[in-house]
Amino acid sequence: MNRYQYLVDTYETERLKVLSVWSMFGDDELGVRPHPSDRRGRSVLEQMVHQCVSEDLWFRGILGVDVAAPPLPEEETRMEFIERYATNSAKRIVELRGRDEDWWEETVAFFNVPRSRAWVLVRRVAHTAHQRGQLTAMLRMLNRDLHSNYGPTADTGGLMQNDAPVIYAYPDAEALIAGERGGGQKTPLPGPGENAPTERP
Repeated sequence: MNRYQYLVDTYETERLKVLSVWSMFGDDELGVRPHPSDRRGRSVLEQMVHQCVSEDLWFRGILGVDVAAPPLPEEETRMEFIERYATNSAKRIVELRGRDEDWWEETVAFFNVPRSRAWVLVRRVAHTAHQRGQLTAMLRMLNRDLHSNYGPTADTGGLMQNDAPVIYAYPDAEALIAGERGGGQKTPLPGPGENAPTERP
């Protein structure tokens, strides 16, 4: 078995996390910024654009993986972004699963620094997680409930030490698209429970 397949598995789970966070926004919230009068903070829509374009550039220009598809949807709605990113990232997974260990270990130019393709994908996942974290913070500012992304959240019952469960909005990308096309069919959340969401006693 290719020892780098765990990187593909990681990218696949990150893909679902991106789609899940996007699905938690309402269609009328795409123009929301961290601060309404400060254009330095990307709007939800601009974050979606950045995720799609940035990932396309990294995969094509650095990793050499071209899925021969436009990075952005023709119509820039929440649902169209979800479907475009789901489609393109699924094609990337197929491409990555077919690469051998020599391909992963080959040195490529990461901007102006030589790195292995394995290193570049790890960095890509970290970059995506950072962007997703920004959107998660925006969801909290909008007073929205949050499903799990890595582990329990305040809306799934609190912290891990309180035995709060991990509850994903959807089990996979296909269910997410079908559920959101159907008006939203996320897994119900139990709420925060009695304990404060802090590690302090």
